[in-house]
Amino acid sequence: MAPAVVADIPRQTLARITGCLYLAFAGALFVADLFGFGVGETLTTDATQFDLGLTFGVLSAFLFAMAAWGLYLLLEPVNRGLALLFLLLNAIGVAIQVASYVPLIFVMLSTDTASFSAAFSAEQLGSMQALSLDLYKLSFVTAQLFFGTWLFPLGYLIYKSGFLPRFLGVLLILDGFAIVLWFFQAILLPDNPELSYPGLALSLIAEVALGLWLLLKGTDEPVGGKTTAPLSESLTKARV
Repeated sequence: MAPAVVADIPRQTLARITGCLYLAFAGALFVADLFGFGVGETLTTDATQFDLGLTFGVLSAFLFAMAAWGLYLLLEPVNRGLALLFLLLNAIGVAIQVASYVPLIFVMLSTDTASFSAAFSAEQLGSMQALSLDLYKLSFVTAQLFFGTWLFPLGYLIYKSGFLPRFLGVLLILDGFAIVLWFFQAILLPDNPELSYPGLALSLIAEVALGLWLLLKGTDEPVGGKTTAPLSESLTKARV
């Protein structure tokens, strides 16, 4: 039997590449978080560490978008509309995440440039820095709404795919609820972060499990042994 093919790439190969990208995204986000470019509350004042944090923060966003594209190629044959939906939600979240770093760049520049000290008083500069940090946190939290909701169509498609285990789909849907609850907690109850800790633990389990499964196990043949046509063929049929 010929191997299933997606976008002229063997599906097993595509799954492993996607898993590698997903795990690389998680690793890059962890490093960025150490320097305050994630869910952390602290921001380094060391220029070199700041540059590293910014680099890994942007890199994590890029890797996340690439992993989402790989998942789209894998799951588009299951339901193209839902696959486009989770790709769109992911793209919006990534755009907001990258934009959220701009206020942090202002904070770093304002502490390292004499011209700011000459133009503003210490109180004015401190107020602008505090406002920029608040803007960053609000923007980063806003991105979580999209990072949570993209997991609902993604989890459903994995559950229905027939070539990925259903338990992964269930985990990702639960992960979606956890991240959306974190979004509401961070906006409405910012002084009670402990409310989101169980959900964040679930998120870690679900998303690492997805990355590891794709990297180490890949995909199974769908029920009935049917293969998936190349994406180019699917798009040609859609235009007819």
